[in-house]
Amino acid sequence: MENFNRDRRDFIKKTALASISTLAIPTIVPASVFGKNAPSNRINIGAIGNGRISRGHDMPGVWKYDNAQIMAVCDLDSRRVADAKKLVNEYYTKKTGKDFDGVRTYDDYRELLLNKDIDAVLVSTPDHWHSLISIDAVNAGKDVYLQKPTSLTIAEGQALVKAAHRSKQIIQIGSQQRSSPQFRYAAELVRNGRIGQLKTVYVGLPGDPSGPEELEMPIPKNLNYDMWLGSTPSVYYTEKRVHPQIDYDRPGWLRCEQFGAGMITGWGSHHVDCAHWAMNTELSGPIEVSGWAEFPTHGLWNVHGKFQTEALYQNGVKMIISNEIPNGIKFEGTEGWIFVTRGNYAATASDPVSKDANSKALDASDPRILSSVIGKNEIHLTESKDHHGNWLESIQSRKQPIAPVEIGHRSCSACLIHHIVMKLKRKVYWDPQKEMFKNDPEANAMLARPMRAPYQIKI
Repeated sequence: MENFNRDRRDFIKKTALASISTLAIPTIVPASVFGKNAPSNRINIGAIGNGRISRGHDMPGVWKYDNAQIMAVCDLDSRRVADAKKLVNEYYTKKTGKDFDGVRTYDDYRELLLNKDIDAVLVSTPDHWHSLISIDAVNAGKDVYLQKPTSLTIAEGQALVKAAHRSKQIIQIGSQQRSSPQFRYAAELVRNGRIGQLKTVYVGLPGDPSGPEELEMPIPKNLNYDMWLGSTPSVYYTEKRVHPQIDYDRPGWLRCEQFGAGMITGWGSHHVDCAHWAMNTELSGPIEVSGWAEFPTHGLWNVHGKFQTEALYQNGVKMIISNEIPNGIKFEGTEGWIFVTRGNYAATASDPVSKDANSKALDASDPRILSSVIGKNEIHLTESKDHHGNWLESIQSRKQPIAPVEIGHRSCSACLIHHIVMKLKRKVYWDPQKEMFKNDPEANAMLARPMRAPYQIKI
C-alpha cells in the first residue's frame, strides 16, 4: 500500500471531475428493465461493504424501489463481492422476469467512486471505515446512506459533518428507528407534554459477552486484510476479529474496541438519537456525564460489559444509560411515563435482542396517553414510512432526510462521550457548542485516535 497516498491525491483530482459529471449528466439505461420510472430519474447505487447488514438490510431496503438500481458492489473480501453480485443479479432477474447481469464489482471503494454513472452509495462497512469512505464519497459528488454510528471518534464525525456541508450532498444515517411509527409517536407525545415536564430518560441497551483468546491464523487469500484494518493499528489476523468466512453471522469486529466502542454506539446511536428527538436536543448534547463500566481483562473481545452512565442536559433532563435497563427508551415526566422499543422488528436475523422480551413496542403509565391525538396546532415531527425510501426521496428532492448527518453525528458523539467516561471513570463536562470538554486535556485527547498511514482523515 506504499502508493496509497499518491493514488489518493490522484483520486481526489479525478473525483472533482466525476462530481461535475455526476451532477450534470443523467444516467441513461433502458426503460424496459426496471418498470415505469423515467431512466433519467433513476438513482444508480453502489453498495460498499457487502456483509450481514448490507445483504439483509441495506441492499433489500433499496432494490425494492423502481426509482433505484444497485449497479455496483464493493468489498475487501472477494468472496463477499461475488456473493453480493449473485444476490443482486438474482433479485433483478426475478423482479424483471429477464436474465439480469448488470452489476459491476470492485475491491477498492475509491475505484467505485470514480464511476460517474453511480449517483449514490450505501456504506455498510465496519464502524472504523464509516467516516473516511463517506467523506471521500461526498467529495466525489455521491449521496450517501451511512450505517450508524457515524464515526469511530468524535473528531472523525466532525470532519464528516464539515465535508457534507461543504459538498451539499445528501447523507442519511441508518438510524432507522426514526422511520418506525412508535418512536416518532413517542417523541411527539413527550414533546407535546403528555407526560408533563420531562425529567429523566432511561436508555437500555443489549449486552455483548467477552470471549477467549484467539490464535493467529493465516490471512485468507480472498481478504485484503491490511486495508480492512484501515486506520486502526496493525494486529494479527484471526477470523473472530473480522467476519465469518463461511456465512454471514454477526461479525466479531463488533466486540473489538479497535473497530468500535461496543453497544454504547452500536445500539446506543439508535436509542440516544430517538431520545434526543423527544428531548429536542438533536443538535446539542449533554453538558455533564459520569458513570462506570466493566471491561474484560483478557480475551480477543474487549468492548464494555456491564455499565451505567448518567448525563445531564442544559434543559435539566437527565439521561441514564445501562445494559441492565430493559432494551428501549423510557421517558419519565412529572405526570407519567412512556416506554418505546422495537417490538418485533429486527434489522437482521442476528440482532442480539430477544423479540419475546420486547414484543410490546409502546407502553405508558396510563393507557390514555397512548390514545392521545396530536392536535393540528401541536408539534408534529417529520414522518417517514421507510428509511431507505426516505433517503431516495431526499436524493431526488435535495431536501434533508429524516436522519441527516449532523443529527446522526450528535447522537454518536453523545455515545462516545459516555464511552470516554467509562474509560476515565470520572465525571466530565462537555461544551456542546464548541464540541470539546471543558478544562480537561486528558478527555480532549480522547476526541481522536491515532490513524495508521495511509488510511487517514484530514482532521
